[in-house]
Amino acid sequence: MTELIAVALFTILAVISPGADFAMVTRSSYAQGRKAGLAAAVGIALGVQVHVLYTVLGIAVIISHNPVLFLTMRVLGAGYLVYLGYKSLTNTRRISLEAGGPSTASVLQALRTGFLTNALNPKTMLFVISAFTQVVQPGSSLTLAFAYGAFMSVAHWLWFSLVAVFFSSTALRTAMIDRQVLVDRVIGMALIGLGLAVAVTGIR
Repeated sequence: MTELIAVALFTILAVISPGADFAMVTRSSYAQGRKAGLAAAVGIALGVQVHVLYTVLGIAVIISHNPVLFLTMRVLGAGYLVYLGYKSLTNTRRISLEAGGPSTASVLQALRTGFLTNALNPKTMLFVISAFTQVVQPGSSLTLAFAYGAFMSVAHWLWFSLVAVFFSSTALRTAMIDRQVLVDRVIGMALIGLGLAVAVTGIR
């Protein structure tokens, strides 16, 4: 029970800390609507499973002790965040609430973006590794390890679904769309800044 509580607290603190996932879900929710925001939340939860899988299988030990592999992952993660930030900064498409809900393609794109944002995030990698090395007891069964991993994913999904619901509310979307240029620039700068932080320090 103590181990479960520790994993829960560790996960909750990591999930609610602001970062690239938060910025990306906010952008998807206000720009494309609730369905896209919720799809991005699902993508993030799936991205967490990538880190859980290689951590439980022991590959993370190799990555964390191999500077070249870790640097490659860090560069990929940083580059992707900078790319998303650049797209937000240079966006010229005006958003309209009258345009209707997001298309199936937009929802799938939000899902993919959420997945890649998390799967390429070195901080999530370090969080998952830390949780399993500092909190989970050595010798725990694979079933229990994957159960903890599932909990981490569900926690991410729940939190970012709440973020999506909040930022996709009609009143807030209207206020943000009225200030779209400013909002896009703030989110773009935040994502680029986070990307640069990843490049320099390897954390989100």
